[in-house]
Amino acid sequence: WETGVYNFLLLCLLDLHITPEKFYVEACDDGADDVLAIDRVSTEVTLTVKKDVPPSAVTRPIFGILGTIRLVAGTYLIVITKKKKVGEIFSHAIWKATDFDILSYKKTMLHLTDIQLQDNKVFLSMLNHVLSVDGFYFSTTYDLTHTLQRLANTSPEFQEMSLLERADPRFVWNGHLLREFIAQPEIHRFATPVMHGFITMHSCCINGKCFDWLLVSRRSCFRAGVRYYVRGIDSEGHAANFVETEQIVHYKGSKASFVQTRGSIPFFWSQRPNLKYKPKPQISKSVNHMDGFQRHFDSQIISYGKQIIVNLVNQKGSEKPLEQTFAKMVNSMGNGMVKYVAFDFHKECSRMRWDRLQILVDQLSEQQDEFSYFLVDSEGKIVAQQEGTFRSNCMDCLDRTNVIQSLLARRSLQAQLQRLGVLHVGQRIEEQADFEKIYKNAWADNANACAKQYAGTGALKTDFTRTGKRTQWGLIMDGWNSLIRYYKNNFSDGFRQDAIDLFLGNYSVDEVEPASPLHVKKDWKFLALPIIMVVAFSMCIICLLMAGDTWTETLAYVLFWGSASFGTFAIILYNGKDFVDAPKLVQKEKMD
Repeated sequence: WETGVYNFLLLCLLDLHITPEKFYVEACDDGADDVLAIDRVSTEVTLTVKKDVPPSAVTRPIFGILGTIRLVAGTYLIVITKKKKVGEIFSHAIWKATDFDILSYKKTMLHLTDIQLQDNKVFLSMLNHVLSVDGFYFSTTYDLTHTLQRLANTSPEFQEMSLLERADPRFVWNGHLLREFIAQPEIHRFATPVMHGFITMHSCCINGKCFDWLLVSRRSCFRAGVRYYVRGIDSEGHAANFVETEQIVHYKGSKASFVQTRGSIPFFWSQRPNLKYKPKPQISKSVNHMDGFQRHFDSQIISYGKQIIVNLVNQKGSEKPLEQTFAKMVNSMGNGMVKYVAFDFHKECSRMRWDRLQILVDQLSEQQDEFSYFLVDSEGKIVAQQEGTFRSNCMDCLDRTNVIQSLLARRSLQAQLQRLGVLHVGQRIEEQADFEKIYKNAWADNANACAKQYAGTGALKTDFTRTGKRTQWGLIMDGWNSLIRYYKNNFSDGFRQDAIDLFLGNYSVDEVEPASPLHVKKDWKFLALPIIMVVAFSMCIICLLMAGDTWTETLAYVLFWGSASFGTFAIILYNGKDFVDAPKLVQKEKMD
């Protein structure tokens, strides 16, 4: 019974007491008397004590405060209501947040007009959409936002800071929601920094020697968004879909890690959806690319050291100008810390020749050995530091990128396990069947998580990551995922982008603003043309099925209605940008 109570206390980190006037948040596992009080009228956040919580309060357990946000109806409190244990990093529990609740400060909605009520409902559905995307992780005792190497090279003062204070802002997805908490250090312990991405942990054995193997992908909240609406960089040098991936080994007290990054091609370009299967990428002609480009790599060098760019885009067709511009800009930057390597993934691996990826791995091997990896021994002494990173990208930084990252990570792991004495000299990871299966599946799961968060579907090419071979079934699944991506990119990504912009604070709801950007009047052709096309196509089919008195009469009807449906379809395709679901809250053209 005592063990059960102890386990419940471990799980129930906080108690939320609700009264009509206030929210009270009480830590139920640390013996402290402090209680966080949030005034539902003034929105003021203060500290009080347990005896001030009214006995009439309705109490429920929660597992963390995600933060607060202002919508049309006023302020809302977002809390974590369910969590799942992922595992432990060096005896620190790591959790995945699996369910949330959005609680209104206001007790009634009577002060809102019908339009305001509708807008508020849409904004709430946007928040719920972001929270429903899998991949929110947190720890109350461990800093998930920093790599092992960054944590090892910090000052004692840094170690004494609260998790919220010292977290890397790039990877705190609820940073905007916690802005009021950040301003008050005394309440930091009630706030939970949450990262978005992917974490997996495995206890593995090779040669009878057991070690922990972890994979952590941290998704940046700067220039975050969906596939076609967020490309390239912004003026601060933040790249779209930037993800830091760290592979960690823990064996007999020794810890090793290898870090890689991925991010969109870092200059100003776009690829707006327009109903075509693959919209043509457009490189901006009206801005100075070098400013943002330089900022991007300056920050990368500060964070990670030397950079090897691994550009995997096609070197012909619509992707060719992007590759040429990238190479040209690296050359004109003339920075000895940045080296550029181009590898036409699709051309090199065409006709299922996936063994040719070894060409690139061999080409990068010398630099990889020079970069090394981070290693600290069981005494806490730093034995090796990682001197640089591979910054990989394809068009989306998803499918091709993940394949290459998994191969480079395996090569680093091979060196680490040999140095730690887990692998014998001459032994290869590929020969360890049990571990190889864990390794490949974890990297494929990583690909799927990153792809769902950015493109809305699982990743492509995961059959190769899982099995080391390209399969016919894998090609069929890639085709299916590509079809779903096409639909989402054209008809639901505007809403997804708006949801992310609202959640991250790129757009703030103005309660006094009379006209909401949600109410954008559609052009007449948006409604009329699809109806005309469907009617014309239906009439064409009916004329075919119900033949007229003569074949010439039937042919005339079929040609007329067929031409009408085809012509309307051509007009819709020509005006494709008007028919896709575009973001409404933040003008993406201005951001780009």
